[in-house]
Amino acid sequence: MSAINRRIESFSQQSRIKAGSLITSLLGDVVVPRGGRIWLGSLIELLEPMGLNERLVRTTVFRLVRDGWLESEPLGRRTDYLLSATGRKRIEKAAKAIYAYSHPHWDRRWRLIMAVGELSTKDRDRLRKALIWQGFGVLAGNCFVHPSADLTGAFDGLVRDGLGDLLKKLKPLMAAGPGALSNAASDVDMVRAAWDLDQLAQMYRDFVTRYQPILQQCQSSPETISGEQAFVGRVLLVHDYRRLLLRDPMLPDVLQPLSWPGQQARLLCGELYRRLLSGSERFLDQRYQLADGTTPSSAQALHDRFRETDPLPLAV
Repeated sequence: MSAINRRIESFSQQSRIKAGSLITSLLGDVVVPRGGRIWLGSLIELLEPMGLNERLVRTTVFRLVRDGWLESEPLGRRTDYLLSATGRKRIEKAAKAIYAYSHPHWDRRWRLIMAVGELSTKDRDRLRKALIWQGFGVLAGNCFVHPSADLTGAFDGLVRDGLGDLLKKLKPLMAAGPGALSNAASDVDMVRAAWDLDQLAQMYRDFVTRYQPILQQCQSSPETISGEQAFVGRVLLVHDYRRLLLRDPMLPDVLQPLSWPGQQARLLCGELYRRLLSGSERFLDQRYQLADGTTPSSAQALHDRFRETDPLPLAV
């Protein structure tokens, strides 16, 4: 069995597939470049090789509508689903992290969120979970820190998570060191205190181990990879990489540990994505449909993903 077949079979045979997460990955990687809408029947067909049956896809899509990611647009007996304004914003934010060539330059200032009011144990746990999910590290339980987070965006995220009532007890701050002090803790010490990166590092190594054989197959015998395999491999690649980035604080390069495996994972992901892109797009040209039976073309900016300059947003 080929490397790409092993990955597809391994994924589709999982006892439990998080359908919402997988569909979100497909929306961002495949649907956005083709105008941000897709016929439900086409979506069901595209997801079938990944182990999602029709009932599960329908249930998950309806849930994404309820949660504000998607909107429906009936056309006769068929229905298109398209990204809502909220869904577009969420997808665009994720795309900047996934497809950017490297992390942004650091301005050497730390973003802090301090808990300055009394919080119940339940609220403190909810706040901690929400900010860690946004990439913040934790210092001493009451201080959340990040080198480059958008503090306004972080507060907006807390509101979306139902924590808006806690904002009045939180103080956002920007902090910069006074210069070199021989006895002071360094920025690297700050990283070590705020984040435990060992588990994430191992997950990046596992990602490389999982996808390196597929890259080798693409390099040595690309003719053995069908259009459907290229499409499914591309979606699973982005899906697995996106899930890693959700756990990654996205530290600037200067703050990352030496030999950080996330760099190797990013390079591998970009190279493999480019090699799968043409075959997957030919497959989509044959299988992707809107409710009116037409097949939209992909935006040219799709081919700028993982380039050395950050790709332009894909219009929806």
